[in-house]
Amino acid sequence: MKHSSTRQTRRGRGPAHRIGRSLAFVLPVVLVLSGTLAVTRVDWSGDPSDSVLAASEASSSKASSARAPHEVLRDRLLTELQEEDPGVALTHLQQAVNERPSLADHCATIARALGRAAVKAYGPTRAQSYARPVCDTAFASGVLAAHS
Repeated sequence: MKHSSTRQTRRGRGPAHRIGRSLAFVLPVVLVLSGTLAVTRVDWSGDPSDSVLAASEASSSKASSARAPHEVLRDRLLTELQEEDPGVALTHLQQAVNERPSLADHCATIARALGRAAVKAYGPTRAQSYARPVCDTAFASGVLAAHS
């Protein structure tokens, strides 16, 4: 009798049970792989021009035309760096942070962006000559990152 009851429970596990077991194994693997692929497609350098998501970011930024103050400041300082020199841009960055302390959270990020742009415009040696202790050593680390 035990033998027949065991057979009935096994028969009760039909194709739905096999599909469920297969999904229980395959689904976590698919989720991990898709998450890994999503993370690798994100541009972690902070340069939106290299981003895979740049098109979607551009369309969303057009929809909300109001940009964050630190983004406006960064773009203005990058333009100043090209038109004048990194020293002028760093001076204006320090003045902006002194006038608006809320920008201090973004100071290092902006200074690193200025450092990378200075290397592109002036080369690593000349760019490093403009380094000063604005936002600690973020400008110098931007120069180093762009040169490496």
